[in-house]
Amino acid sequence: MKTLDFILENGIIVVMRRVPFEKLGHITDALYEGGVRTVEVTFDNCGDELDTVKAIEYLKANYSDKMSIGAGTVLNTHQVELAYNAGAEYIISPNTNEAVVKRTKELNLVSIPGAFTASEICKAYELGADIVKLFPAHMLGAEYIKALKAPLEHIKIAAVAGVTLDNIRSFRDAGACAYGISSGILNKKAVQASDYDFIRNMAKQYVEQLKK
Repeated sequence: MKTLDFILENGIIVVMRRVPFEKLGHITDALYEGGVRTVEVTFDNCGDELDTVKAIEYLKANYSDKMSIGAGTVLNTHQVELAYNAGAEYIISPNTNEAVVKRTKELNLVSIPGAFTASEICKAYELGADIVKLFPAHMLGAEYIKALKAPLEHIKIAAVAGVTLDNIRSFRDAGACAYGISSGILNKKAVQASDYDFIRNMAKQYVEQLKK
């Protein structure tokens, strides 16, 4: 299955931000057992880019047969190329950077840039975005997506930031096609405590809620 179709079929993208490398496998196992099939490893632009590269390489080597792996918080073309060389299948950004979208498409990766207004969303789509990431989605909520989708039905929109068990179905019903979730599943305290049962359970709850 093509990466874009895989993302659309599964919906939930778990955002891995500053996950300790030694816990990466355990956390990914818990996510998979909970039903998650798509994960995004973010670049830490205050840290070492190679940590992200190492994590993507590890996930591709161990989970590529059952999960789709992407890179997040991609702010420049250098990071696009690092992610591509590490095996990332899609590129996610908090903003719309023309050069980033262009390079992503040149490398035949799925492009998911961030935008907020109708003008920004249309610009991202015109540049070649496969999905436009509405970020931060919780600021205006599901009704905002519903209003955007009325004239922009042809543009695939993902809801990212502030997606919870209580509102994920509202975002779905409003027209969102994917959902970026970080702390809702990868709770900081649970990660620190190596509470993989908690992570597995939260992943399962989100997946089940979306399917209702």
